[in-house]
Amino acid sequence: MEQPVKWGVLGASKFARQFMAPAIHAADGAQLMGLATSDLAKAKPFQNFCSDLTVYESYEALLADPEIEAVYIPLPNHLHVEWSLKALDAGKHVLCEKPMTMRAEEFDQLIAKRDQTGLLAAEAYMIVHHPQWQLVRKLVSEGEIGKLGHISGVFTYDNRADTGNIRNRPETGGGGLRDIGVYVIGSARYVTGQEPDEIRSSIRWENGVDTFTEINARFPDFTYSTYVSTRMHPNQAMEFHGDKGVIRLTAPFNARVFGEARVELHRHGLELQVFRFPGDDHYKLQVEAFGRSVRDEVGYPCSLEFARGTQVVIDQVFEVARQL
Repeated sequence: MEQPVKWGVLGASKFARQFMAPAIHAADGAQLMGLATSDLAKAKPFQNFCSDLTVYESYEALLADPEIEAVYIPLPNHLHVEWSLKALDAGKHVLCEKPMTMRAEEFDQLIAKRDQTGLLAAEAYMIVHHPQWQLVRKLVSEGEIGKLGHISGVFTYDNRADTGNIRNRPETGGGGLRDIGVYVIGSARYVTGQEPDEIRSSIRWENGVDTFTEINARFPDFTYSTYVSTRMHPNQAMEFHGDKGVIRLTAPFNARVFGEARVELHRHGLELQVFRFPGDDHYKLQVEAFGRSVRDEVGYPCSLEFARGTQVVIDQVFEVARQL
């Protein structure tokens, strides 16, 4: 039996505690071994589900441990590039939370370091590992809804009361577009393989962070309209509208948390076919795909180049909105 990939986590963030660390612990081919945090109280919830977890008092100490093979980085956005590079230099494979960079050009040094070290480095864009998105990509590519004419989407939540949240602080790379815009943009790119030719956008700002962003774009073969917000009632959906049918995802980004992952295929004569994925955990699937790439040297489904492409669009959305 192949040895599991031995993982460490840099920082005891809430997201790591609730989702990614349990996913690493549960994933086939993975072993959660270490957590770097100087606050032992924050380590306790991790030790509750992983009793033999080693706690390191600094990120450097974890990276120095030769037993750790891969690190998951859930740090604030502005620290992602720095610690990804340090982890690669320490000989660790890297899975870093999105957005992995603040601007697209910062991906270039990550790609160069990945190529220099021969290690796997990836942005934690988990949705491409979920079978609902793999199905949508297949349905669209095989013409199940005919010629794709338009993609629309929404992703919103309200965190205005959490004033200390890193998503509400400009100095930590906060704002809705970097946090959740990556999903409505990246998913369209993933399904179609196309890049926008033209972008129009408008942004509402609050205390230096974007709290509402509307995007309208033209791709080579279809048009596109989405909005994201961190000041609106929680909502998420994506729709792919063709001349022979419609595909609708009702919990596209937070499957099992927002609701059951479900793909609706609407076709002529009000025909409706529903595909359900009640038990699939895209975080666990992401870790398992990462492990297969490390151990078996198979291609990883979400390359740094793909992540860079999404960041290019995010940068353009910011630039266009600031020109208004």
